[in-house]
Amino acid sequence: MKLIAKHHALTRLCMTLLFIGLNLVSAPLLSSAITVGEKYRGGIVFYVDESGEHGLVAAKKNLAGRSRGMTAEEFTWYDAKAACTRFTTNGVGGWRLPNSSELRKLYEQRNLVGGFNHEFYWSSSREDEENAWYLYFYSGDENHEVKMASGRVRPVLAF
Repeated sequence: MKLIAKHHALTRLCMTLLFIGLNLVSAPLLSSAITVGEKYRGGIVFYVDESGEHGLVAAKKNLAGRSRGMTAEEFTWYDAKAACTRFTTNGVGGWRLPNSSELRKLYEQRNLVGGFNHEFYWSSSREDEENAWYLYFYSGDENHEVKMASGRVRPVLAF
């Protein structure tokens, strides 16, 4: 009878230590979940997928600079793509021009991210060899335009 009681107490102690250990391991995982609106990797998270592990970050501001012959922050589609790949913030690279679906998600969170003009923003999605898709950040309308036209740029980063 004493052997059974000691065995039961030992089992209970082992189970308690196991649960404590699991809580110590899982607590940091739960608290490190990235959420929409959070500042992350030099930008602002505007989309997180169902897993909670992957999503998209937008740069905090429109891309600085311009294409030749255009006003500040206006780029041709070609220059927009190239400038996004060169863009870094806080030492973080890997930024790119969003595709049309990602740009739509960004538009839906435009008030959370902030700093958008009521103009059109380029996407990386092409209509054909001469045209690419954009989204007008005043109305949410999408259309395509010749790649040499001017548009605004907001780089994104996947995580």
